[in-house]
Amino acid sequence: MIRIMGLSGSLREGSLNSALLRSAQELMPAEAVLEKGSISGIPLYNGDDEATDGIPPAVQDLKQKISAADGLILFTPEYNNSIPGVFKNAIDWASRPSADILGVFGGKPVALAGASPGGFGTMLAQDAWLSVLRTLGTRPWFEGRLMVSRAADVFGETGELTDEKTLERLRRFLLGFTRFVQSQR
Repeated sequence: MIRIMGLSGSLREGSLNSALLRSAQELMPAEAVLEKGSISGIPLYNGDDEATDGIPPAVQDLKQKISAADGLILFTPEYNNSIPGVFKNAIDWASRPSADILGVFGGKPVALAGASPGGFGTMLAQDAWLSVLRTLGTRPWFEGRLMVSRAADVFGETGELTDEKTLERLRRFLLGFTRFVQSQR
């Protein structure tokens, strides 16, 4: 069984990206499972805090889950045409200490997905992630990415994905990424 970790870059209860992650969990190919990670409880990075107190438990948990997964999907919101600070902060913490980067991220297949109420569907945030993923030594999946624009129109009131075209795009995205992860094992 292929284990892929999904990570939503939003802390908001009604997050479109968390809803997209939940929908993805239900649509995974039979040979794979999408496990939900969390950035909740991760403090703002401060090198002094790291030196004094070490790696916080929420970060240790996140690092362990990323390390154990065969692949990673970042479900990224887009704030001010870029990566949300809270999401980048979580990944920055997960790269600490720097000696752990290879074990956590090195060679890890990574895909990008995102939902946005605007018309660009997180395109700029996904582009901004590419330099970070390169620096961490991941293997980004360049054959596909998922950008859901005008996302308020494709989700129901309780957060379920209701738009058939978007559901099919998500299915194809998940199948393609799963095959990529398989090819990297």
